[in-house]
Amino acid sequence: MPGNKYKGYTNTGRPLKIAFDVDGDDTPRATAAHDALPEVPHNSGVGKGLCFISFGSGSSGNCAYLGTPRGGILIDAGIREPVKYHRKKKNPERQDALTLDQAFAELQRNGIPSSMVKGILLTHAHQDHMRCLYPAVSACHCSVYCTMGVMGQMLQRCRISGRIRDHHVPIFKEIPFRILDMEITAFETSHDVKSVGFSIEYEGERFVVATDMGIITERAAHYMSRANYLMIECNYDYNMLTTGHYSQMLKDRVMGDKGHLDNVVAARFVADNYHDGLRYVFLCHLSKDNNTEELALTAMRQALEQRGLSVGDGSFDVSQRECDVQIYALPRYISSSWFVLA
Repeated sequence: MPGNKYKGYTNTGRPLKIAFDVDGDDTPRATAAHDALPEVPHNSGVGKGLCFISFGSGSSGNCAYLGTPRGGILIDAGIREPVKYHRKKKNPERQDALTLDQAFAELQRNGIPSSMVKGILLTHAHQDHMRCLYPAVSACHCSVYCTMGVMGQMLQRCRISGRIRDHHVPIFKEIPFRILDMEITAFETSHDVKSVGFSIEYEGERFVVATDMGIITERAAHYMSRANYLMIECNYDYNMLTTGHYSQMLKDRVMGDKGHLDNVVAARFVADNYHDGLRYVFLCHLSKDNNTEELALTAMRQALEQRGLSVGDGSFDVSQRECDVQIYALPRYISSSWFVLA
């Protein structure tokens, strides 16, 4: 069974305690577009704080919305393209995934027209995270926020129109920028392409996205450990992967330092770094072949309960409200619940 995979540590079986230096207030800031705050539309039913929904999570496609009453952002855009963008060659695995049109329809049902999407954050240039990026940009008339490295790899390796550069707002790791009333900081993650996670702050609340990473580096841990809402990869179950049908080369890639996170590794990290402000843990990017929701949730629940914490199931049942922390596995092909977080 694997142990923690923090920087410099793999398969030790022992939790690693990390001391962090908190960044000072003199961190340089870069101001991006969309600083002006539009009026809240009269039909918005999003509440007074952060709201969140996922439209798919896994190798079939990743895309989520995070917003405030004034608008929001998409985090990645890797679900199925609208019908008019479909190519003749289709991947059967993706046929059950939501389309971008269905995602926007789901937002509309929750009082969020596409015009309220003010930007798209891109973690990295793999197809399951940027497949419908150009259609999403065209539909929302918004910008793409990613590092120059991610943009360069996307243009070199992926089938996407070069016109995407016209919509690109360059961002830089660990230099905050703003979209509407959210302050966003990208941080480096350990994957086999240039990749970042995001810490998104709104009125003192932090939503942190940490997906597609082989190990939790010290800088990634710095941001993840400060989250009030943490979206963390739980890609594979160690036993399912090692006894499964993948080739040894592919198994080694998945388990490597630039691959993906094991359920137990993710669970130990969350348990080791739990604090009173952590309220939701969203398990993302579960493997279709090497994981199940039950295994991922069980690993996370057991790790937290071993710390003496009460763990809720992320539902809206009254019996769950007093739990110390909620855990919820993001569905692979369909929308998640609609979460009003604060």
